[in-house]
Amino acid sequence: MGLCETLCTPYISPMKKLSLSLLGSVLALGGISTDAHAEDPFAAESVRMVPQSQSQVQLSYAPVVKDTAPAVVNVFTSRTVRTRASRDFFEEMFGMRRAPQERTQNSLGSGVIVRGNGVVVTNAHVVKGADELKVVLNDRREFEAKLLTKDEELDLAILKIDPGTERLPFLNIETNSNLEIGDIVLAIGNPFGVGQTVTSGIISAKGRTNVSDFSSYIQTDAAVNPGNSGGALVNLNSELIGINTAIFSRSGGSNGIGFAIPSELVARAVDSTLTDGKIIRPWLGARSNAVDSALAATLGLDRARGTIISEIYPDGPAQKAGLRERDVILSLAGTDINDESGLNFKLATLARGSRANARIWRDGREQTISITADVPKESPARDERFLDGFHPLDGATVVNMSPALGEEIGVDPYLTGVMVLSVARGSAANYNRLRPGDLIVDVNDKDIFTTRNLERHLQSEENAEEWSVRIDRNGRIYNVPIRYLPRAN
Repeated sequence: MGLCETLCTPYISPMKKLSLSLLGSVLALGGISTDAHAEDPFAAESVRMVPQSQSQVQLSYAPVVKDTAPAVVNVFTSRTVRTRASRDFFEEMFGMRRAPQERTQNSLGSGVIVRGNGVVVTNAHVVKGADELKVVLNDRREFEAKLLTKDEELDLAILKIDPGTERLPFLNIETNSNLEIGDIVLAIGNPFGVGQTVTSGIISAKGRTNVSDFSSYIQTDAAVNPGNSGGALVNLNSELIGINTAIFSRSGGSNGIGFAIPSELVARAVDSTLTDGKIIRPWLGARSNAVDSALAATLGLDRARGTIISEIYPDGPAQKAGLRERDVILSLAGTDINDESGLNFKLATLARGSRANARIWRDGREQTISITADVPKESPARDERFLDGFHPLDGATVVNMSPALGEEIGVDPYLTGVMVLSVARGSAANYNRLRPGDLIVDVNDKDIFTTRNLERHLQSEENAEEWSVRIDRNGRIYNVPIRYLPRAN
């Protein structure tokens, strides 16, 4: 049971004295229910309306704040930073060197308790690089926090604190996705470290996908400033509708454009963390691009909408669902899709194994197909290998690329082949300027497909006097200049 139920009885009953135009709610509170609705002729549906009288304008958000603020926490992080000590004239002259200096760097963000046993949601960038995590409740109690998991693409992190047998105040996560532009919202966090602060505003826009590749943000004009990151965006039902994550301004302060991660994505991240131990993010197994007006006319669409499939990964969810190249995905699970970011977001809100209907445009007409949400597979197996021998790749650790590995290390999941994962200092691979992330295309004109295939080619060429190695670096093919070979045994 969430906290919002405590608000209903004491606050709504005096509002009945104002007028029937209140619709049995506080400033059209978006649906805080009361049994008195049976007497209200407008109670058949939740009606949004502009205040009709001065008494309505003077209503307060205080009950909502009292209901939600105890579940919003401060997240303190600390990490040790090593800095190279500066060298003065005498140290330079006599070749002296000081040991690196260490200092502790602290930062502050916000978080939201979403389970009574101490599960806290915040932003991944709030906890990035942290050696220690501490959560401070609204009542000033402090708890050491454990990072359960994080996803930097989604900018979400799930923490856990131990309150013992006590049930902490928490927010229910709204998952009905019935938000409307113009709805009143409150942002709660700790901007600039001044202490918990509440700001109000409206939902300015929904589905902002040009902020990140994996989300569809809520935009609000409620003031969001540094320190608000990870805090709560709540509706007037005292429900969590988003996690504040970013601001858009030249100065770094609030200019009326703030963004929040929608609650449906937050709910899926929490559920998958608690059941699978990590944030599960399904994928489609297809590349796509937004449809512009020129392409829409070519395809016979009435306007620019949807995202068109340009490439399909073998044996992925798209291929299994029967999708084809040049199909246009118009909607998924009832949500309109207008670009690949919006598609990635909607997929990330689906549970692995669940089925969702997609409306597509194919051959001049709309069709409906069913897609099964699935996660990227580790195919081929990663087969990580350290290369050792008389060849220019000596000292490199390589791995087979797969969609699962791509998602894990934050690179294109559609890449195939053998990737350099790391390079040992002072090794031949290091002197030959190989970098982590390089894809090895061929060695001595022999195509490379797997780590085993690569190692076999290198061993067969160990007596070669000349070497040629080609790599794919950020989509461009390079010939590696061979500067160094290890000493022959």
